[in-house]
Amino acid sequence: MKQQGVHPEDAESTSDASSRPGTTNAGKKDNGDSDGGKKDEAKKGAETSDAGRKAVEGKAAYDLEEAHVDEVEGDEPLLPARVHRPSDLMRLLVGVLGIALLLAIAAFAHGTTSGLEQDINKGTGQAPDVFSKMAGLVSSIAILLVPVAFAIERLIKRDGLRIADGVLAAVLAHGVTLATDLWVARAAPDSIRDALTQPSPGDVGSLTDPVHGYLAPVIAYMTAVGMSRRPRWRAVLWAVLVLYAFSMLVTGYTTPFSILLTLLIGWAVAYGTLYAVGSPNVRPTGRTLMAGLRHVGFRPVSAAREEVSDTQETTTDRGRRYFVTLEDGPPLDVTVVDREQQAQGFFYRAWRNLTLRGFATRSSLQSLRQALEQEALLAYAAIAAGANAPKLIATSELGPDAVMLVYEHTGGRTLDSLPDEEITDDLLHGTWRQVKALQSRRIAHRRLVGDAILVDRSGKVIITDLRIGEIAANNLLLRMDISQLLVTLGLRVGAERAVASAVSVLGPDAVADCLPMLQPIALSRSTRATLRRLARERAQREREAVLEASRQAKHARSEETGDDAGPALDKPDKKTVRAQARAEKRAIDDALEEAREEDLLTQIRHEVLRIRPQAPVEPARLERVRPRTLISFIAGAIAAYFLLTQLTHIEFGPLIANAQWGWVAAAVLFSAASYLAAAMALLGFVPERVPFRRTVAAQVAGSFVKIVAPAAVGGVALNTRFLQRAGVRPGLAVASVGASQLFGLGCHILMLLAFGYLTGTEKTPSLSPSRTVIAGLLTVAVLVLVVTSVPFLRKFVVTRVRSLFAGVVPRMLDVLQRPQKLVTGIGGMLLLTACFVMCLDASIRAFGSQGTSISLASVAVVFLAGNALGSAAPTPGGVGAVDVTLTVGLIAVGLPSEVAAPSVLLFRMLTLWLPVLPGWLAFNHLTRKGAL
Repeated sequence: MKQQGVHPEDAESTSDASSRPGTTNAGKKDNGDSDGGKKDEAKKGAETSDAGRKAVEGKAAYDLEEAHVDEVEGDEPLLPARVHRPSDLMRLLVGVLGIALLLAIAAFAHGTTSGLEQDINKGTGQAPDVFSKMAGLVSSIAILLVPVAFAIERLIKRDGLRIADGVLAAVLAHGVTLATDLWVARAAPDSIRDALTQPSPGDVGSLTDPVHGYLAPVIAYMTAVGMSRRPRWRAVLWAVLVLYAFSMLVTGYTTPFSILLTLLIGWAVAYGTLYAVGSPNVRPTGRTLMAGLRHVGFRPVSAAREEVSDTQETTTDRGRRYFVTLEDGPPLDVTVVDREQQAQGFFYRAWRNLTLRGFATRSSLQSLRQALEQEALLAYAAIAAGANAPKLIATSELGPDAVMLVYEHTGGRTLDSLPDEEITDDLLHGTWRQVKALQSRRIAHRRLVGDAILVDRSGKVIITDLRIGEIAANNLLLRMDISQLLVTLGLRVGAERAVASAVSVLGPDAVADCLPMLQPIALSRSTRATLRRLARERAQREREAVLEASRQAKHARSEETGDDAGPALDKPDKKTVRAQARAEKRAIDDALEEAREEDLLTQIRHEVLRIRPQAPVEPARLERVRPRTLISFIAGAIAAYFLLTQLTHIEFGPLIANAQWGWVAAAVLFSAASYLAAAMALLGFVPERVPFRRTVAAQVAGSFVKIVAPAAVGGVALNTRFLQRAGVRPGLAVASVGASQLFGLGCHILMLLAFGYLTGTEKTPSLSPSRTVIAGLLTVAVLVLVVTSVPFLRKFVVTRVRSLFAGVVPRMLDVLQRPQKLVTGIGGMLLLTACFVMCLDASIRAFGSQGTSISLASVAVVFLAGNALGSAAPTPGGVGAVDVTLTVGLIAVGLPSEVAAPSVLLFRMLTLWLPVLPGWLAFNHLTRKGAL
């Protein structure tokens, strides 16, 4: 394998040449369609080479080479002058995290910071006085001269943009230091102020600056201009910084934490500025590629860049690909990987590495050298395993920020570009044979999607895009490859053909073993996007079928009513109305059943189970940390911190001794009564007969479910499942729960407005609404106007409302025909809200004295607002959101914090935490009885 680097100066010169007017450097790649093929492409390359030789006939060899450099086909998209590097953003986040950690240590470890300062002051105080003065003089001069000298050096080399970036970063850093000094002086805790300042030696009665107002800008400037990437300048920089810090500590004008905070602020502001304005783009162009090919011994004539869509350009990290013709020999396929292209999907890979177990994507911080070596190793390993893969013949560096990999030209078309009629069974079998060859040597491809599978003119399958693969792969990765390819082929030819071809090559056992991996999280990013799009299309077809069936039923009913009505136009009796409603429901259910389609993953499972009924179907747990768990942990930590800060000022001994236990008992009774009210609120929207006691038990079981799922999700799923087990048809069960939720939302909003109005008028002689209520109504009106004026939001809301009305409204019409059911449902909702409000009020009275109680209307407003936020929060049981909202709300309406915090704690204990054990028992009981 040839391997040779291009000198950075050569790369810069070719890059400069590409920026001259009239020179372009890429084009369209021949994907090897029916008119292509290696012979035609070689012929084309020979013709182009002959034309080039005629054009420069009679000139010197040097002129000949320069002429070839200018012969580049097509138009390559113009490169942006600046790019936003994810590495700069990561350094900014690290800097912000370091600042937060430093302030936390200063705030909570006051003894440690004081001892550290004393030790440092004692040690530096022993330095000779002459040395300290000399160090201070030299560092003060050098801290200003070094940046100026570097700026002059950059200006001489015509790199003024970097100097402008550095100046901008210095100005921003100066502003941040001023804001930090103001915050420390006026609002910071005493412990932080003590850690960052000390009495000024030169001014009695004043303190030193928490952050050095000219050191932070200097650090930001030198970081932004890239001084740290030049070894000599970096050494000078660190020497000056150490000398300056030493002199300031010796003279007593700063503290160690002040020095560290200044360094972190300058560093973070510099990288924040670089990410915001972008860094100069050093991505190699097509001309740089041509020069690199000459350095490894090839004689290229032209290069044409493979066309990619805008989506692929921003989401893929496989590198830019070129088709290169040579003066002599067959053409080449060249892949160029630079730092910007490698950074595509950085945060996605980092998230996958954090949340998935043991099989995540390649390292998020992989260097260019590591990427080159990995792809080269996989290319050789795939060919050694007997798979058809592109042959790697050379690698090279293209300057300091890019590498290239040179392959023999394979030609062919991707599986995605093939028409359906050309995807034969032989082609499917050939694809699986390539995967079998890879897996025989335990090579995992990791991205078996349509554009990674090529088919040449003879029908031979070629596996490409091995860059993110893995050698010595474990069984988990190998099974994931099988499941990924099953889905990729299933999207083109259907589940039956995809499974049949896999079984014929790999055997039924190998295919059956991949079923636990057949889940969206184990598939590639593009495949998941395709499956989500197909799911939306299926849901849209189901909605359209339901709406059409509803329209036809209503039309038939209107015709029947019009035909049966006599001259007197008598209204139909109740039996006729009920019969028509039942017929309409049957028609809707039948249409929904006919329109319902299984998703592709379910179809593949059924096909595999038809061959191997004993195959494992339980999905493997692949997530290490779920997003919901992470959000719950963060919200819980915030809530715990908030509550602990409130509870630290409360003396629980006297508070519990003086608690009114009668009100505590009343709060317990109101909490227990809420389950009866919840059962009434559900059964009021279910025309079918459902046992009341078992419904109450289901609501108790919901106390356990909402701990492991968000409040707006867990209860809905449990009630829907319970109604289905109780004999209600699935569609009707979903509609009943949806109707209950919809009606409950309306009641919640009306009660919130009503109690808010009463709260605003209870202290005024007239019934004029408060400014808060008016502001809330205006905010809602503005949100409605925004939603209706923005097309995307309007379409989103209309789609959801249509799907809601398709099933819920007919169910509401059924309930309206039974007034006793409607009264039960409405009464249950009102009673449920009343129970919670009274429970919160009793909790307040249990800890409050006679003069600290608040009105019932204020308690109702606080509870309704907290409950609404808890339903919207993605945390189980609204943990964190509800606790903070209730506490802040009670304090806002006039309750002392020493009463509000324990009252909310008691309320949440009675309504959330204590019912968990009874809920778990009820859940297990109903599960054993087959009710869940």
